[in-house]
Amino acid sequence: MSFEILPYLCLFLGLITALLAGVFQSFSDFVMQGLLRAAPAGGIDSMQQLNRTVFRSVFITIFMALVPISLAFAVYAWFSLDGPSSRLIIAAAVIYLPFVFIVTAAGNVPMNEKLDKMDHSSDEAADYWKVYGRIWTRWNTIRTFGSIATAACYLLAAISLSQV
Repeated sequence: MSFEILPYLCLFLGLITALLAGVFQSFSDFVMQGLLRAAPAGGIDSMQQLNRTVFRSVFITIFMALVPISLAFAVYAWFSLDGPSSRLIIAAAVIYLPFVFIVTAAGNVPMNEKLDKMDHSSDEAADYWKVYGRIWTRWNTIRTFGSIATAACYLLAAISLSQV
């Protein structure tokens, strides 16, 4: 890989993960709060529709693509780069995988799947919705900070590589 392109690749990955952080942050900050303030049936139905729609979005494509890209780039950095840029690129993958991808797969997605199977107007769904909103938002906030930290690593790596 040409060393001239590396700062731009890091810049691109940093901006992409910062965008993901913005999406996650908006959910933690106001989207979930708005849905939780709605009547339970309305909030649940809206969240079910959001969760179904995300699978056909650019967001999910970027979210999923960052897993192999981050891993491959970290392996490349391990074997081909020295100094702070190498450590920052590796750190980006080490942060993204557990704090964004695995939190999503082990925390948010199972909750979404459980919610999706419920009739949005049932008492069972209304009871679950109270727990869902609180716990789902906690997991989502972890994803927010994980994405911010990943973005910071890539952006700092871009700066480090551009100074070589």
